[in-house]
Formats: sequence, C-alpha cells, structure tokens
Amino acid sequence: MASDPDHPKPKTSRHKCPACYKQFNRKLHLIEHMKISYHSVHQPRCWVCQKHCKSFESVREHINSPLSKTNCSKIFVEQGCNLCLKVLDSPSALKEHKQMCCLVAPAPLGTKITPCIESNVTMSGSIMDEMHNGKAQKAVAMDCEMVGGGSDGSIDLCARVCLVDEDENIILHTYVQPQIPVTNYRYEVTGLTEDHLRDAIPLNEVQDKIKKILYNGESVGRIPPDGGKARLLAGHDVQHDLDCLRMKYPGFLLRDTAKYRPLMKTNLVSHSLKHLTKTYLGYNIQCGIHDPYEDCISVMRLYKRMCGQDHQQVFRLGDEKANSGFDSFRSMELEKKAPDELYEISTSDYKCWCLDLTKDCNPGS
Repeated sequence: MASDPDHPKPKTSRHKCPACYKQFNRKLHLIEHMKISYHSVHQPRCWVCQKHCKSFESVREHINSPLSKTNCSKIFVEQGCNLCLKVLDSPSALKEHKQMCCLVAPAPLGTKITPCIESNVTMSGSIMDEMHNGKAQKAVAMDCEMVGGGSDGSIDLCARVCLVDEDENIILHTYVQPQIPVTNYRYEVTGLTEDHLRDAIPLNEVQDKIKKILYNGESVGRIPPDGGKARLLAGHDVQHDLDCLRMKYPGFLLRDTAKYRPLMKTNLVSHSLKHLTKTYLGYNIQCGIHDPYEDCISVMRLYKRMCGQDHQQVFRLGDEKANSGFDSFRSMELEKKAPDELYEISTSDYKCWCLDLTKDCNPGS
C-alpha cells in the first residue's frame, strides 16, 4: 500500500548513546546498553570525534575504518600520533610530540654471568616521606625468565628475575636456583646454560629479597585496604611470574599489561609484550634472546604511559546515589534522564591506572 504524500509518517525519535554513538528506537534499549557497556571518562576514545571504545585497538580500527562516516581518518593521518593516538594542533606540534612519544629501546643486560645486583634506591627516606604526605604509591616492574623442568621440560621454573623502579633503575637482578632439576634451559629464548645457575641464589632467598622490596615495611598478609607503604607491582602476565616464584601478592596491587582492558585486543585477548612495546612505545624488543631488564623497562614505560592519561573525572560530592552507578536508580528514574545524564551515572568495570596517581583513591576500587 502506497504511503499518502499528504500525510507522511512521523519521524521516529532515536535515542543516541553519548559515548559510542549507537542509536536505539526505545529509551529502555539505550538504558540497557549503557548498563552493560560501562562507558566512562576512562575508556579509550577517538581524539577527533570522541567516540568511546573498549580498547585502544578498537580506536585504531575506528580511525582506519573505510566505512567511517566521520573524517577521523583524514584528520588523524595529518595530525595524529600513531603511538598514543593523540591528535595535535599543527604539524610542528606533532613532530615535536612524536620525538618525545617514540622512545629509545633500553640496552639489554645480556647473559653475562654476574653476581646478584641489589639497590636500595626505592627504599630511601624521601620516598617514605612522600607516602606519609599522601602522595601516590610507587610502582616497581618485574620480569622473570623461565627454564624448563620435568621429564619433558614443560614445567616453567624461574631462573632469572629483574625488578626496576619508576626511574628505570635496577632494584634487583639475579639468577635463581630452581628447586627441581632443570631439564631444558630453553637456550634459544633465555640464553642461559648450566653455568649461569651453578652459583645462583636459592629460590627462597630470592623470595625474601622480592618481598622486602614489595611490602616495603608492611606486614605480609596485613596490608591495609589502601595499600599502605606496599609497592604496586607491574608486569606482563605478572601472576604467572609470581606463580613461578612460588609467591603471592595482593591482586589489587598488581598492574598487568597483559590483562589491562585498554591494552587488550578487541575480543579481550592479551597482546604480547613485544607487540605492545612496538605499538605504543615505538621500538622492538625480544628480537633474539629475551632480556628481563629490557622487558621490565618496557612494562614500566607502558604502565606510566597509561597512568599519564588525563581523564577529567567528575565526582559529585554529596551525591552518593549518582556516584554508585545504575543500580541505585529505579527504572522510572532512569527513563526520565537525558542520555548525557545516563553517561554521568555510568561507571567503568575496571580500575583505570590513571587513578594510581592519587593516594586517596583506593587501589582496590
């Protein structure tokens, strides 16, 4: 049946998500979308159109999409940094920015047989003073190299560990004597041989050294809810490193570049540290033998780059209901709110690392 030109159909009002720009026929559908999308100021976004995405990889796909209806791709090609995805005001500003954003690869330690390296650089009184003045917790990065144990060499055994501070100083570097016999040194990756581990430090002594660095005076098993003086521990698949060291550390103090939502693939699968380093820092690692110092530095640089993002978070003092998410509101209340108001209620489903820069933010929040 043909439509009557004198009585055209009224246009259906669409409800647009202010974060990812998806549109819905019904307000209820927009509300349900906002509940499960966890949009917030902490999500990665396109610097041109401000579209929110689940990860930086999603932002890259948006920028490079041939189906994009915006001019994001054209503007980014001319003014965008392909590492941090920021868009600068001018070609000269972009050139200057890229010189700072693209970092130089650290010099690897190599596999020379050396005694244990220890430093008290992060244990100084000035750091303690900062903690008592309410400033942010300090972080250390850790990386382990594994050899193989068991009949088939498939059991991961920590044979080398390195920890660095935020200024890329070595806090600890040592070879580790595994508690069971090594059946595969995995030389092509580790560069290690029997000679490296002959006089290595026993695992239990290495555990004590690492605990002293991480707990920083706090009682093991009694870390306060805000972390106290304990260090944040950054790593790539850091829980696996801890498992191989046969150690435990509170999850709210771990910062894992393999599990951090903005750094993961669009389907929430982890990227390799090699890929993240090249994509976000601009240099290559692990081109031959894996070097724990080189990996530590890359992890710390990724962590600091994520921490340094400027997210203009708005916390409405005295409005606990608005700050606690959608569950605090009835359906009727939500339907009366404008899309921008729904966005203000929406909260992230992961802890953004930018919050580590303020001591008064609970690490476990």
